[in-house]
Amino acid sequence: MAGKLVYMVGPSGSGKDSLLQALANDLPHDCVIMKRVITRPENSPGEVADSVSMQSFEQIEAQGGFAMSWRANGLAYGIPKDLDRHLAEGKTVLVNGSRSYCTHVSQLYPDVIIVLVAVRPELLRQRLINRGRESLQEITLRLERNRCLEQVLHNKLALRQISFFLLDNSGDLSLAVEQLRDKLEMWCHAGVRSEKSTFLS
Repeated sequence: MAGKLVYMVGPSGSGKDSLLQALANDLPHDCVIMKRVITRPENSPGEVADSVSMQSFEQIEAQGGFAMSWRANGLAYGIPKDLDRHLAEGKTVLVNGSRSYCTHVSQLYPDVIIVLVAVRPELLRQRLINRGRESLQEITLRLERNRCLEQVLHNKLALRQISFFLLDNSGDLSLAVEQLRDKLEMWCHAGVRSEKSTFLS
């Protein structure tokens, strides 16, 4: 495939949706953001996605309608097969993904570039509190799970020598968007991806 897959992951509250929504207003040439299919009610807060029932999702999945799909937090997520067409056309394609699915994605798309969106723990805690969807105890447990999951993910990526880029979204959103856009411009025009793990800062 001539294009490049950029798989963006991060904990709830890291601002992935905000990053992608802001980036969509000024995407680099030949760059596409994939719209996800999710088994959740329509008009749910968050990203713009296609909402379907679990039955419909499983039918699409069984018919090979997804380039990739996974389950997380009681929901099913799918990326339409259009992903492969965009890559074949030489485009750089962004996917809002799941940390637990990273290693599987690297098997499906060996040249994937993974972007890890990170936020300082104290700021992530405050964002989750402000969101008001969980109790303080639930937030504490979520943050501990995040810490463990991130350590496991870093170890897996290093072990499998998968390239990843760390994007710190602890500050002003516009700065993180600018950093991501600059990287996308580079990836769009680069002949090959970096051979080493690299950090956005």
